[in-house]
Amino acid sequence: MDWAEITLDRLRRQDVRLVTFVPDGALAKLIQGFEADSGIECFTATREDEAVAIACGGAMGGARSVTLMQSSGFGNIANALASLATPYQIPVLMIITERGILGEFNPVQTPITRVLRSTLDGLGIPHVTLDDLNKVEFLVDRMASQCFNAQQPAALIVSPMLTGGKTSPGSAPSKRAA
Repeated sequence: MDWAEITLDRLRRQDVRLVTFVPDGALAKLIQGFEADSGIECFTATREDEAVAIACGGAMGGARSVTLMQSSGFGNIANALASLATPYQIPVLMIITERGILGEFNPVQTPITRVLRSTLDGLGIPHVTLDDLNKVEFLVDRMASQCFNAQQPAALIVSPMLTGGKTSPGSAPSKRAA
């Protein structure tokens, strides 16, 4: 199983009923898995702050909610987190794919990644980074439990170590001669 399959399994076991997202290639398999589950409502949002707001509404209505985005989109949600999810202790689990590191080709992706963790820390939002396939099941399960049981937003940051990251179109990793 890969990280997306493990994450999907753990969140189903956590009784997640609502998933909101802005499409992202690194999240495609996870999104497809959620959409294939008739017990989970999925909403495609046009912006990440909209996805967070929909997930907060679902959580306030009693649905365990998850929001999916890439790190560059995280820059759009600071106000939604600071004025809604955090002060009202709304349990929304965010899954954020990390861009802007490990060979990233797009310079626009880099700045928000530099402040992703410090912004979560400043808002008091617990987070962990998924970078080891052997730890994904444990971390997803525990962070989801903390989010939903403690009634607070939380985040899982998905490292390019699991997604393969992004490289320039047409480029391939260099091969060393043996």
